[in-house]
Amino acid sequence: MRVNTLKAKLAQGKPAFGAIVSSYSPETVEMFGAIGYDFAFIDCEHGPMSLDQVEHMVRAAEAFGITPIARIPDHADTTILQFLDRGVQGIIVPHVNTAEQAMAVAKAARYYPDGHRGVGGGRPHDYGVAASRDESTKFVNANVMVIPMIEEVEAVKNLDAILKVAGIDMLHVAAGDLGQSMGFPRQEEVWRVMEDVVRRVRAAGRWVSVGGNAPNNPQQVARFIKAGANAATIGALGLMRIGADDYRKKVMEAVG
Repeated sequence: MRVNTLKAKLAQGKPAFGAIVSSYSPETVEMFGAIGYDFAFIDCEHGPMSLDQVEHMVRAAEAFGITPIARIPDHADTTILQFLDRGVQGIIVPHVNTAEQAMAVAKAARYYPDGHRGVGGGRPHDYGVAASRDESTKFVNANVMVIPMIEEVEAVKNLDAILKVAGIDMLHVAAGDLGQSMGFPRQEEVWRVMEDVVRRVRAAGRWVSVGGNAPNNPQQVARFIKAGANAATIGALGLMRIGADDYRKKVMEAVG
């Protein structure tokens, strides 16, 4: 069984970086692990991956020392169970707007006495080889991460109540749907609300990550981290686009 290295790094107070991978690409997960990113954000809300493909993405993460976290498509107990049983070490759950929703997600992701997750003996438990069921369920409960998304105005209004829910490891505030929920104001206003969320979450003693970041604006991510953000995510394709465009332009500049 594998220790959640992302959780361990956050406990040390160090900022963590996650690459959003939105299509089946184990080699992309491996590359970001080799670079030194802390977690792979396997996007199954917007991405088309099957559960079998997710499991292979998890294997790639394990091979290259990067923590596999999946953004799941909905809140259903069965969805949470199926993704966690593939071996992901955390779930990012979209559109969690109330404390009741946050509590339901947290309970579905952990075994007794912390929740009611269905007990299986597969990948998360090393197929029952290394430890007893009691030992392995305690280990999994301690290492799983439950990460609700704060991405609607309703969630921001209910943030104080959500922060009181036991079993929530980190909150993820993202610019895209939050901006839509706000009626698409100027980007600076969305960032202002995100920074306020970051400060409130940190004041409550919880971890918070920020998403919806532009690959050509690392300064804004730095501002979030200075405000207290513990982690930041960025799209792998966006980073590849920036790198590819920069390379082409530099070649043409050299050609003259």
